[in-house]
Amino acid sequence: MTARTCDDWPHLMELAPELQFKHYRASEVGLPAGALIQLPDVALADVDVCCDLERRVFNGDHTDPQVGSALAETDWQELRTWTSRDPAS
Repeated sequence: MTARTCDDWPHLMELAPELQFKHYRASEVGLPAGALIQLPDVALADVDVCCDLERRVFNGDHTDPQVGSALAETDWQELRTWTSRDPAS
């Protein structure tokens, strides 16, 4: 566990044990262009994203709402979407 690990990690491990959620500033994440276009007035160095960077899954409960909305319009998935997906697909 690192200092960036989400405080809710025990609960998150129950929901999606294959993911590792950590907290980042939005400026550190490398947001996709489609999200950045939607956030022209957001100071990315001041807002948080809780996510698994490798799999591009974010925890909407711990992510700035504007950033979460912008990410939802890209290839990133919100945790609820990830956990409700059909594993066969």
